[in-house]
Amino acid sequence: MSKKSNLPDDAKAYYNRGGAKLKLGDYKDAIADYDRTIELNPENAAAYGGRARAKYKLGDYDGAVADYSRAIALTPDFWVNYLYRGLAKYELDDYEDAIADYDRTIELNPENAAAYGNRGRAKYKLDDYDGAVADYSRAIELTPENAAAYGGRGRAKYKLGDYDGAVADSTQAIALTPDFAVNYLYRGLAKYELGDYEGAVADYSRVIALTPENVAAYSSRGRAKYELGDYDGAVADYSRVIALNPENASAYLYRGRAKSALGDYDGTEADRKRAIELDPTLKDH
Repeated sequence: MSKKSNLPDDAKAYYNRGGAKLKLGDYKDAIADYDRTIELNPENAAAYGGRARAKYKLGDYDGAVADYSRAIALTPDFWVNYLYRGLAKYELDDYEDAIADYDRTIELNPENAAAYGNRGRAKYKLDDYDGAVADYSRAIELTPENAAAYGGRGRAKYKLGDYDGAVADSTQAIALTPDFAVNYLYRGLAKYELGDYEGAVADYSRVIALTPENVAAYSSRGRAKYELGDYDGAVADYSRVIALNPENASAYLYRGRAKSALGDYDGTEADRKRAIELDPTLKDH
């Protein structure tokens, strides 16, 4: 008589089924299979890693960190677990520890573009813009078609005041991923700083086409239109900001300035009054 292959206590079978469910996006059932695998074989590092990935996908970042840490304890030189634990820590706003995990990933796998790109993203969150630029640059060296790295480097350059560099990198990111609104937004911001108000308006308009309720895009477009003397357009954009976010004090203040330029002084005073009601610190503006 042949031995059955699907024994209920076969750890490998549970592990393999968990992996299949993970690939299918059935994360809860994948976790159940990994749980059973671990019950049967508590030293199975791969099962902890698989369960961690499923937990990450479900937004259980604390659980993911715990499982990746257990997998790392069992297999300390497997770089994948450090990379993904870093991603989970990033989602928990633990940027410094995420960087430490990306550092370890790079030690173990020095040409891992994902580790450089994600470390750059974490450094950006810590306001280390020079460090972010360096990491994004290394990611681009390793993967020249890396749109996320170009976009991230463009945003870091913007923060550093390198507006020409920000425009160039954002443009490259847009060429690679033409429907990602953030790159248009930051290119618009950089163009504004360079005095290219028409170019900025065009980029903000593209952001709005892609994300119609993007408050930052309407506000920034209103500011650029004001600089171009399109005060009616500025009023319209700031009005849209207020419709989307009625507590936005700055929108009232700047709409009031545009109304003043149009000679609508009653409207100016009403908007200024509302701005100060929402944010008393604007009284002297």
